[in-house]
Amino acid sequence: MPLTVFRNGTVWTGLPQLDSAAEPNALAVRNGRVVAVGAEAEALAAAEEVVDLGGGLLMPAFGDGHCHPAQGGFERLGPRVRGCADLAELIAEVGRYVDEHPEADWIIGAGYDATLTSDGLFDARWLDAVVPDRPVALRAWDYHTLWCNTEAMRRAGIDDSVVDTERGRFARRPDDSLMGTMIEWDAVDAVLGAVPARTTQERIRALAVATEAYAAAGAAWIQDAWVEADEVDAYLEAARRGELKTRVNLALRADPSRWRAQLAQFSADQKRVQAAGFERLTLRTVKFFIDGIIENRTAALLEPYADDPCCSGMPVWPADELRAALVEMDALGLQPHLHAIGDAGVRTALDALAHLREACGARDRRPVIAHVQMVDPKDLDRFSQLGVIANIEPLWLQSDPVMTQLTVPRIGDTRARLQYPLGSLVGSGARVSFGSDWPVSDHRPLTGLPVAVTRQTSQREPHGGWLPEQRIDVETAMSCYTAGVAYQALADDRGVLAPGRVADLVWLDRDLRSCDPHDIPDVAVLGTWLAGERTYTPGA
Repeated sequence: MPLTVFRNGTVWTGLPQLDSAAEPNALAVRNGRVVAVGAEAEALAAAEEVVDLGGGLLMPAFGDGHCHPAQGGFERLGPRVRGCADLAELIAEVGRYVDEHPEADWIIGAGYDATLTSDGLFDARWLDAVVPDRPVALRAWDYHTLWCNTEAMRRAGIDDSVVDTERGRFARRPDDSLMGTMIEWDAVDAVLGAVPARTTQERIRALAVATEAYAAAGAAWIQDAWVEADEVDAYLEAARRGELKTRVNLALRADPSRWRAQLAQFSADQKRVQAAGFERLTLRTVKFFIDGIIENRTAALLEPYADDPCCSGMPVWPADELRAALVEMDALGLQPHLHAIGDAGVRTALDALAHLREACGARDRRPVIAHVQMVDPKDLDRFSQLGVIANIEPLWLQSDPVMTQLTVPRIGDTRARLQYPLGSLVGSGARVSFGSDWPVSDHRPLTGLPVAVTRQTSQREPHGGWLPEQRIDVETAMSCYTAGVAYQALADDRGVLAPGRVADLVWLDRDLRSCDPHDIPDVAVLGTWLAGERTYTPGA
């Protein structure tokens, strides 16, 4: 690669800056790595290539520590139910897609807003009205709930005789007939098990769409936090074809009912990806779902739900099985990545990781607990003590309709104040990385960053911020998206800009630190580079 000098702007290196020192205005890159910063870089301005920053900001590229790129890509390919403002618009969008795709046997989509009904439950008959003769299966925005029509239930062999399980609930009408809303694993899978598998070509297209979107958002590394074994081939082929515009690390999902049988396949897939040697594709991680979500009362709580005193959630793993599985996965060298939402779920995850450390010894495994929605105050210091990374989705740190209509009524006002203790975790010395859980929420870091800083909606509500004591400053939020994610990625040569470090860069049209935080979503990404190679140019 030629020597490239970026100049005539501000360079935020992500490293501590002495107050008296002027920030650098130039950066030089060769062979994918930073070779000079500041005056030394400026002195190389006669380089083979010069990028005029035009007074903008150059900083380490963003990362996403928890997302689902294939699902995000498929959502963009339709039907586009995410963002529909009401039930009529949602059903009309399904009808439009069906009319435009007469070849589709099953209509599969995701992302509808569960707050469009008062209880988050949707009736199959509403879909039957527009699609009576083909099966329709739509995941909710949270991907923990599925809404389908009557034909989908018929194809799946489900009728009113089906019963709930420990890991799945089938919503019913007042007359006890199946409603068409399936909640959590066993119920959702009862329908999706009948859906024909996506082809490798379809999956590659979705991954290309997704990683292009991330490159346009200024990201260079993402964590796919839910990969099934049949998806690995598509990733390998996408990497071989050069379709991945970001680095992607895969997290294979461990199933509590068959994790022992998965061990051999996980090891084989890990070795296949490593042997392929693609710089943009790794498989280093294993995913555990510890619980569900608060909004459908499946997150595991230490005390019962405020609106259902007989329910404390739906734990996914028995504690002893989780501990045993973590030990075996550790023997494969896989990094643990645990979804935990409720305070009991978070405690279960921390207890299991403490056991792993005791059983297998301390090493640099960098375990991750993702989401960290409710944390009992007694557990806050355990993140730093156990070396656990808290992966938080900043767009969730606001009092939006999901929070006010579904979340708070489930747990009550007192426990609502235990949610997303970002400031407390940062203050405790815990490692924090940011993610999006895309397509659950917007993948763009520039939309998440201001929420971490203000704890407000885009309408600047509430005044002073929701749980304002948990706000963090702009630079800390930037670091969570850069150095924090790089640490999670086991990439100690990325995340900051210094000589010898990998040149993962994003160029923005202005300095985030000088903006009103609410204006940050309007900041333009003017370029993204992955190891010195440009992966995004506006309009290209």
